[in-house]
Amino acid sequence: MPTGINRRSFVKGALLASAAGALNLRADEAKAPAEPKPGLFPAPEGDGNIGNLWVSRLLLGGNLLTHYTHSRDLAYVYKLAEHYNTEAKILETLALAEQHGVNTLSVHTVPAILATLQKHRKLGGKMQWIICPTTPVDAPGDGFANQVKELADMGCDAVYLWGVHADKLVGRAELIAKAVRIIKDHKLPAGVGAHDLRVVTECEKNKVDNDFYIKTFHHHHYPSAPRPDQVVNPYNEVPGYWCSDPNAVIETMKNVQKPWIAFKVMAAGAIPPQSAFQYAFDSGADHVLAGMFDFEIAADADIVKSVLGSVKRTRPWHS
Repeated sequence: MPTGINRRSFVKGALLASAAGALNLRADEAKAPAEPKPGLFPAPEGDGNIGNLWVSRLLLGGNLLTHYTHSRDLAYVYKLAEHYNTEAKILETLALAEQHGVNTLSVHTVPAILATLQKHRKLGGKMQWIICPTTPVDAPGDGFANQVKELADMGCDAVYLWGVHADKLVGRAELIAKAVRIIKDHKLPAGVGAHDLRVVTECEKNKVDNDFYIKTFHHHHYPSAPRPDQVVNPYNEVPGYWCSDPNAVIETMKNVQKPWIAFKVMAAGAIPPQSAFQYAFDSGADHVLAGMFDFEIAADADIVKSVLGSVKRTRPWHS
């Protein structure tokens, strides 16, 4: 006799139940910013403060959650990620991240993922959100300000100017400062994202009052890394090429006294996490933002613990 339940609906229901169960185990925890959990990361490195937030050294990147995989010319990978990271799988991923000490994620303003994050919180989830508006601050009208307000009203924990937009504002630091002021008007920590290192240098030179940076950073020891004979614009997106001059980043950030979240640390999957995380933390990053599928979270969290236990850095911790 037909039951109305096929294999797909059963699996989907099972995944949702699994995610909901894991989240409900924490439903009785306070809604304040997550407190440090003993034993997850060794002292004195521990986790760190960004504004009024207590943020894990390892953050969950949002690109895989929105199916934007940076898979170079392998176009099919986008669809593969879309079919794998369903809403149920994303809820499960968020629960796993929390279980392994990752208490914060960063993602773009994408309606579908924002709806999933809200569902995660309704199920008792505690993940903090650092989100960037997709409306440029220099767009006509109040689109950027309205989007920041929507994010604040939704419960976003921090907002930053998207690096894609900030890169285009080199030479216009007053607009970056404007974005920071709009975010701070909502009593939220305000960040500035960047691929172009000049964004950071101009913010520092013009004393922009941002609370943190989200800046690309990785070494060049991987097969598709840029070669000395390549003729490219280092500030344009080139497949497999996210940090044009890591030594310049190290030297610049050495003098920056604000928290630095390093992203693209694995060069979109080209660098193994052990090498990527060690290099980022040794070189001065305060946090690393890593895109992770659910099956990668436990191993990556263990790598971060190990790296932090033997980190060798010259830049002081700034969070």
